[in-house]
Amino acid sequence: MEIYGEISKVRAAVKAWKKEGLTVGFVPTMGYLHEGHKSLIDAARKENDRVVVSIFVNPMQFGPTEDLESYPRDLKKDAALCEAAGVDIIFHPEPEEMYADGFCSYVDMNGLTTELCGKSRPIHFRGVQTVVLKLFHIVTPDRAYFGQKDAQQLAVIRRMVKDLNVDTRIIGCPIIREADGLAKSSRNTYLNAEERQAALVLNRSLKAGKALVDAGETRASVIKSAITAEIEKEPLAKIDYVDVVDFDTITPVEKLEGSILVAIAVYIGKTRLIDNFIVEK
Repeated sequence: MEIYGEISKVRAAVKAWKKEGLTVGFVPTMGYLHEGHKSLIDAARKENDRVVVSIFVNPMQFGPTEDLESYPRDLKKDAALCEAAGVDIIFHPEPEEMYADGFCSYVDMNGLTTELCGKSRPIHFRGVQTVVLKLFHIVTPDRAYFGQKDAQQLAVIRRMVKDLNVDTRIIGCPIIREADGLAKSSRNTYLNAEERQAALVLNRSLKAGKALVDAGETRASVIKSAITAEIEKEPLAKIDYVDVVDFDTITPVEKLEGSILVAIAVYIGKTRLIDNFIVEK
């Protein structure tokens, strides 16, 4: 396994693979890898001849009051996980490598980025789209792998690829959870013991909503109310949003029809966590 910080080295390696007729799978990450990331790597390894993982804490997707500086980083641990999982290249650039002096070009989107996380993080998805498109240009993957935990991001990237004719297939992979149900996240490390226990309310509330769906409930308002009521039982929890949207367009719905995303964002103390489930009707 190689670790490259230079765009030119990644491009040269991929170009050589493509010349041999090999397929390339790509997993973009911000590092501090866990079993959720490994599940993406495993899927990429299974479906492609070569695998590239990027580890880049992208400053463009963090707001001025967000946790860019404190975001957890551990390249040594990440590299060990990647090597054990069969990754061929880690691309670990510095911000200066990704954003040249005077950088002023961005990828933006109307619609899909204005609901859910876009309400409280207005610049977030512009930063995500811009860096992901740049990474696609650098790695030129046949397939790229994204986790369902960041479901709005998955929908946004799928739309961007379609709209901009990017020749990469986007693969969504299931949420990976701790044994007690908490969705795996690098931000879980911010939680103290009391907050870690309180965070279980996210999965518990979604289960309450899912039980209603499984019982035949199709009214979004009823499902949202049940989820909200469960979260409000936890004193350490503060709701950012509870919403039911069309998964393809990220627009609110009144009734469950087609592909539906039930998504929540909740602050546990100062830590903002997200979780969701998807319903096909």
